[in-house]
Amino acid sequence: MITFSEAQLMAWVSPILWPFLRVLALFSSAPLFSMRVIPMRTKIGLAFFVALCSQPMLGNQPIISLTGPDALGAVAQQVAVGIAIGFAVRLVFSSVELAGEIIGLQMGLNFASFFDPSSNARISAVARFFGNMSMLLFVVINGHLMVLLAVVKSFDSFPVDGNFLQSLSQMHLYELGSSLFSSALWIALPMVALLMFVNLTMGIISRVAPQMNIYAVGFPVTLTVGMLGIAATLPLLEQPVMTLMQRAIDLFANLR
Repeated sequence: MITFSEAQLMAWVSPILWPFLRVLALFSSAPLFSMRVIPMRTKIGLAFFVALCSQPMLGNQPIISLTGPDALGAVAQQVAVGIAIGFAVRLVFSSVELAGEIIGLQMGLNFASFFDPSSNARISAVARFFGNMSMLLFVVINGHLMVLLAVVKSFDSFPVDGNFLQSLSQMHLYELGSSLFSSALWIALPMVALLMFVNLTMGIISRVAPQMNIYAVGFPVTLTVGMLGIAATLPLLEQPVMTLMQRAIDLFANLR
């Protein structure tokens, strides 16, 4: 009769279980992977497939027994690291959407807002457009592969040792939070300068020709110039998104 000891079973299960939990936690918070249209069974199967394929890159991971005192800390550590990676990537998309909110405010289109089920909040049409463009750009530049590589490389910076508090102290997510508003402002700066110039021009025209109804003319002009400006500056969105994405991933893995 073939028998297995608990140590042998954990030697087989532990190298796959902890990466599986970390990748599954990533899929619950990262953009694109956390979409509700993706069935939960598909996420679980894909997380297991990624954990299985990443075994050659992980090397010798520490074996933690499920019945030991470090099991709860190991579970909390994998969930925290996975969610933190997904949250860092989501901050990149939030920066782009915030830039869209600023541009929409300058264009006068913030009244055209609707409920976004992904964020459970109302979002303007311009911000949603920038969010969709950043999502497409995320796929084009293989951002989803970069995120999966980051979660695999994170085992070098955050090994499976069950030390939950130490992992939290090593995460510097506040660095991304501090750059959220500055990055959004830099992305929206060309459009803000263009629309401020248009508003200044409209103000001069209203002083030169007071008989002109500037309120009837200003909105169509601002809207038209804003649409043309978005079309002209949209190709410039690639470099800021790639820079923010690299900065978010470098917090957990040095991929350079």
